[in-house]
Amino acid sequence: MAVSSLNRFTVPLSSGGEGSQGLLMPKLKYRFRVSLENFGVAGAPSTELTKQVMTCGRPGVTFADINLPVYNSTVKLAGKPSWDDVELKLRDDVTNGVTTLVGNQLQKQFDFFEQASAASGIDYKFSMTVDILDGGNGASNPSTLESFTLLGCFIQKAVYSGGDYGSNDPLDITLTVRYDNALQYGSNGAPSGVGQSVGRTVRTLALGG
Repeated sequence: MAVSSLNRFTVPLSSGGEGSQGLLMPKLKYRFRVSLENFGVAGAPSTELTKQVMTCGRPGVTFADINLPVYNSTVKLAGKPSWDDVELKLRDDVTNGVTTLVGNQLQKQFDFFEQASAASGIDYKFSMTVDILDGGNGASNPSTLESFTLLGCFIQKAVYSGGDYGSNDPLDITLTVRYDNALQYGSNGAPSGVGQSVGRTVRTLALGG
């Protein structure tokens, strides 16, 4: 049948084109959901800001460099990992719900009226989960394809957008979120990828790094 030709819409796995795979459905950028736990005032639902999210990044990690100069060359090793900041953009609604919650979180981190700081990180840190969804809605419940959970989060920077007579865009608040760790989960809720146990290889001879 002619429809079988669609199986060739991909990269051949060998020079003869044998063993071609059908093209897989990609994850789409607009199918996502964000929830924040312990954000703002105590008892606020984790999904209170979910409906006002405009954009949200996913975690990125950078390993520090370790350079070992040797005789005629340099051996490079991976040092301590550091998680890159994530940007979260929220629509500022007319009920002041978003701006109030963001302000509450900032106040937890530092009391701007009394000029007093929190005693420890646990007093203000929150967690954030970014779910990648399959597009389901209503009677067809959405399935989570993948999740990233960011732990030990705090707001490093909050930017409140200003007015513009020539614009039709909504006001927004952009948060730069820093965090201590991120874990990745699969569609079944089990660790998958980052955070999944793959075993630790320990060489008996420390050769070749």
